[in-house]
Amino acid sequence: MGCTISIDYDLCTGCGECVEVCPTEVYELVDDKSTAPNTDECIECCACVEGCPNDAIEHSSC
Repeated sequence: MGCTISIDYDLCTGCGECVEVCPTEVYELVDDKSTAPNTDECIECCACVEGCPNDAIEHSSC
């Protein structure tokens, strides 16, 4: 869909909440940090932004 996802690695604790709440498996944990390798699968629901307890995720649609 053409969204942009930015993760602030200084704020990301690797809790995995984004992985759990994302319905389309956009996120993965790599080296105890969140990554978003599957942005083409994003449906722009913003569950990741709302679910991140550290406000580490910025999403162009949210």
